[in-house]
Amino acid sequence: MKDMLGAFPVDMTSMQDAFKTQATLGEKLSKVALDAAEKSTEISTKWTKETLGKVGDVTAVKADPADYTKAMTDFASAQAEMTAESMAAFAEIAKKVQMETVELMMAAGKDISEDASAAVKKATAEVTSAAKKATAAK
Repeated sequence: MKDMLGAFPVDMTSMQDAFKTQATLGEKLSKVALDAAEKSTEISTKWTKETLGKVGDVTAVKADPADYTKAMTDFASAQAEMTAESMAAFAEIAKKVQMETVELMMAAGKDISEDASAAVKKATAEVTSAAKKATAAK
């Protein structure tokens, strides 16, 4: 039994290739996520700075009480515009992340399929060869 099992070769390169493929995919997906986080942070920072700048206008002392109403109306209008712009920018980031992720997953699926197919062909050839040797040795 020991001789028979020893006759069947075990090649770990297919496992190493699969690990490398997974590690590469993980690296690429991490890059996509980190880029999205960086861009989202930039949008949030810009939005916050602009909001704080507008709040300064609202809190300034006014000579006429009607000016307070105008300042609040202007602030609300500017905030609505900034919100729409920021949400559109966040949506663009999300769309880009989705597209890049789908492309990466499709490419990885193709690579994994090709690796698996090559490993199965190689293993089949090795097992066939080992079986022929084992039967010839009898």
